[in-house]
Amino acid sequence: MSTTAADRTTFLRRDPRQVEPWRETCGQIRCLIEEKDLAAAEVHHVEIENAKLHYHERTDEVYYVIDGQGTMVLGGETIELHQGVVVYVPRGVRHKAIGKLTVLTVCIPRGVLADVHEVE
Repeated sequence: MSTTAADRTTFLRRDPRQVEPWRETCGQIRCLIEEKDLAAAEVHHVEIENAKLHYHERTDEVYYVIDGQGTMVLGGETIELHQGVVVYVPRGVRHKAIGKLTVLTVCIPRGVLADVHEVE
């Protein structure tokens, strides 16, 4: 996909298996739609492992659990996660997922990787 609005393509296709993962706050991340793609949101494929409690000042997140089970700490509450569950995390809410999980996160607006504030 092109990086300027003037010559941007009409669609984007990325296969997580073809994107090199790297370690970040929640575990192994593969950026499927990145800030440089100029889309309205970012989409990340994340394998949760030893996630750290964090929040985002300007970014809302939607988690979709692709596989696995565990829990998520949101503010002072803990909720159950399993395949198929969707969780909306508004900006400012401290959160972390616990367990062996593969999730798809949709981050709105783009720029989330510069908006991660670790608490632990």
